[in-house]
Amino acid sequence: MPSKEWKYKIGQMMVFGFKADQTSSLSPAITDLIKEYHIGGVILFGRNIGRPKEVLALTAKLQAWAKQCNHQQPLFICTDQENGAVRRLGEGTTVFPGAMLLGAADDEGLAEEIGFLTGKELKALGINWNLAPTVDVNNNPNNPVIGVRSFGEDACRVSQLSRSWMKGLQKAGVISTLKHFPGHGDTIVDSHLALPTINHTMERLTELELKPFQVCINAGADIVMTSHIHFPVLESKAHTPATLSYSVMTELLRNQLGFRGVTTTDCLEMDAISKTTGTARGAVEAIKAGVDLIMISNLPELQYEAIEEIYHAFDQGELTEDMIESSYQRVLSLKNGYLKWAEQNVNQLEVPSVVGSRQHQEKAIHAMKQGITLVENKQLLPLSAGSNERVLVVYPENSYLTMVEDRRFKMHAFSEEIQKIDDNAQSFMIPIEESEKALDRLLEQANQADILIIATVSASLSPQQQRYIEALSALNKKIVAVACRVPYDRSLFPYVDAFLATYEFHTTALQIAARVIYGLSEVQGKLPVTISSSQNES
Repeated sequence: MPSKEWKYKIGQMMVFGFKADQTSSLSPAITDLIKEYHIGGVILFGRNIGRPKEVLALTAKLQAWAKQCNHQQPLFICTDQENGAVRRLGEGTTVFPGAMLLGAADDEGLAEEIGFLTGKELKALGINWNLAPTVDVNNNPNNPVIGVRSFGEDACRVSQLSRSWMKGLQKAGVISTLKHFPGHGDTIVDSHLALPTINHTMERLTELELKPFQVCINAGADIVMTSHIHFPVLESKAHTPATLSYSVMTELLRNQLGFRGVTTTDCLEMDAISKTTGTARGAVEAIKAGVDLIMISNLPELQYEAIEEIYHAFDQGELTEDMIESSYQRVLSLKNGYLKWAEQNVNQLEVPSVVGSRQHQEKAIHAMKQGITLVENKQLLPLSAGSNERVLVVYPENSYLTMVEDRRFKMHAFSEEIQKIDDNAQSFMIPIEESEKALDRLLEQANQADILIIATVSASLSPQQQRYIEALSALNKKIVAVACRVPYDRSLFPYVDAFLATYEFHTTALQIAARVIYGLSEVQGKLPVTISSSQNES
């Protein structure tokens, strides 16, 4: 068993999540792990996050308990607040636009401001580390896990916008994270579910995937998060993801790219690790590869097992004192730069007025109007709410591509917004489950309409939505298509009279889209990705 000193240092390398009965409560396991194992950080998910007052109460309890347990520095408290598709803060906070919407706005100053305002709200609630920005270059339209979480497909613009967003977050006093190293933008497999492989050459990786990481590292990045992806050109050992690769995490990231900050794994419970190497063994292999922080998000039994596995590897000399000390010193340096006990208001439970403020909401709306994109309009828009043309709004029942997406927003908000403007408009929700009866009912309604407003959510990755689009397109009606997630959905329509891309389907974005369709708002975005024209009209 390691000495008390080494147990403390190992504990500071752990970042664990937990589930409690109430959002503002600690679980018995996380309480024990903070006290007995001195874990250095906690990750919060939607299950931990209620209204702002509850979030502040939770983070204050965590820090108060860590201080009572004689932690030398405050806890890292992190969450995924990328905005857009992946956000954790809920009701009472500002809904800021995500990366691809900002990519469509293509304004570095705006990206920095959104990063800064995001950081201000996080810090006000006691969250000191954000698992963002996503600096992956999304150059694969079929990518199921990144998509609109990326600023776009152009490595130079992704680099510049990522750097600006990161600098804004840091300016607010919140730790930033570049993810997912060395690049998750060109996969067709979700690493939550399996181990992807990317077979690019080193030249290609340098020109594209690695560029945003290098630019942000040069600008003072705090933390780099690993990807659970195998890159054969970087790691010759088969089925070895970047997270567990010394060649990737030390030789490439530190020795070649010159990164001197902290590295963290993505969650080691993801199937790419848990169903191959195993979560506990993966923790040891990640440290051997040169990773500083071990993230295990959910199960206490795996968290305890991983720590014990690390203890055992340390006792056996598989993990050396130099390995642990190097990581501990990097963690210590980062904490000293951002976190101080004197600044932890463990008894302050009054939510600062900046959270969800009118000023922040107005800036978010402004940013969305800068990014939402009217891709084409063949003289159909704006529609008139007072015309005799019958409008049918078709939209899919909520579905999600990945386990990390925000699940609080509902697509029916779009039809509701249309009907607020045009009370004669009808609506039809496409069910998740295949249904011939549902399709027949839809076609019956659509035949009676003059104009179809068809909203999609990543239909390019949904055979179900594609079937409905094909059937509706065959009716030769006037069509307004609205891509409420990935703009690649445009390629599914043989013909449209107008096409609008919102990049995300939270209520504010859908409200703006509805107003654009009826000429009540204007938007200025330009597509940050290329849409295939293979299925478009000639």
